[in-house]
Formats: sequence, C-alpha cells, structure tokens
Amino acid sequence: MTKVTKGNVFEDLGFDPSESADLALRAYLMSEVRKFIEKNDLTQAKAAQFFGITQPKISYIMNGMVEKISSDYLVGLLAKTGGEFRYSFKQPTKRQVADRF
Repeated sequence: MTKVTKGNVFEDLGFDPSESADLALRAYLMSEVRKFIEKNDLTQAKAAQFFGITQPKISYIMNGMVEKISSDYLVGLLAKTGGEFRYSFKQPTKRQVADRF
C-alpha cells in the first residue's frame, strides 16, 4: 500500500520537525542546482568548473545526497548562477499553534 504525504516527506520518515525542515530545504535547493546544470547541458566536470568546486560535490547534488551538502553551501552555488531568489514562509494558524500544547 502506498502512502501519500501531504506535508514534508522527511517528517513522514520520522525526522523531527526542525531536521525535516532543513532536509526539505536542502533537497529543494539541490533540485534547483540540478535543474540549472541540466538546463545548460553541463557535464559534471563543466558544472564543477562553473561553480568552482570539485566534481564529487556535483555528483552529490546530481544524486540527491542531501546529507553531504549544507543549505548554506547550496545557496552559495545558486547565487553564482545569477538567478533570482524568492522567499516565503506561511505562518501557522492559531489553532495549529494551540494544538501543539
């Protein structure tokens, strides 16, 4: 039987809320770097040269190894692309906060 997540898959896997939020952010940032590499038809070697990093780091990104690279590092890579960052955070409702007590 397949379970469909309606939130953070890392939380569904049993990570605490803080760690699951960090892992989800890293996975998202990693996917954006991967999209950039693929959109520009870069090999791992060319991508490493573009970003000024080693090829194994590109391999971690291409293979979704979120535990290997920090969100700060990924933000730095995305900044090098010249793309535009957009930020959002949805505040919880009062009920959601009250349910935690």
